[in-house]
Amino acid sequence: MSRFRKFAMLLALAAGPVALAAEPAPPSSPPAQVMVVGLFHFSNPGRDMFNLRVDDVLADGRQAEIERIADGLARFRPTTVMVEWKPEVTDERYALYRAGSLDPSRNEVVQLGFRLAARMGLERVDGIDVDGDFPFGPVKAFADARGSGARLDEALARVGREVQEMSRRIAAGSLGSVLRYMNTPGRALETHGFYIDLLRFGEGAEQPGAALASAWYARNLGICARLLQALPAGGRAVVFYGDGHAHLLRQCVIEAPGVDLVEANDWLVD
Repeated sequence: MSRFRKFAMLLALAAGPVALAAEPAPPSSPPAQVMVVGLFHFSNPGRDMFNLRVDDVLADGRQAEIERIADGLARFRPTTVMVEWKPEVTDERYALYRAGSLDPSRNEVVQLGFRLAARMGLERVDGIDVDGDFPFGPVKAFADARGSGARLDEALARVGREVQEMSRRIAAGSLGSVLRYMNTPGRALETHGFYIDLLRFGEGAEQPGAALASAWYARNLGICARLLQALPAGGRAVVFYGDGHAHLLRQCVIEAPGVDLVEANDWLVD
């Protein structure tokens, strides 16, 4: 056998059966599009380590601002809306909302998620939240025992300063301007840096910082799994979630085959 024929056979084997198939590949679906909109808690439930000061979003002026936000997002023509609630709660309350019988709510899921979905005539909203652990106690215990409490205090102080800045922006500006500030990609990465900074708290087999970060990643992977499972081929989804989740959800969307990330700030208005 000539060297040329041997080389041709090796090329064919390396290419695999796809290269030998006579039939053309079926046409692929257009990529789905996902917009992750990072939010703060409109109803300020006080469940986070640091909590914003938020005025009443049911006031007329704030309602007008929320309407403008919904107007901007509606231009994206979403076919799916996803929110930070469990599926059963979302189904029940969205049905009440569409029927006009849901009690007034300041929650951002209702104010933005339900409002946008109803405006687009969607029959349902996908609740994609999952439970997760946040084992902060072992991190603090390690820091206190190893003399690194000041480092942990400074990491927390950075979060506290950002919360104060957010509270100032909410008091001084429109909700749309606040959301545009929150949804810059650089800020999403900076906010996520808190969890990476916690990796410093550990030594040898004792790794409480890595355990906390792992739990946070696991929750967000669970959320993104539900996102991708609910996402129709070629669909356009708006995902409303707390902005602390934004970086990992954006990363998951970017890395998912057949899905394109859409920047929220291309559609959010002041």
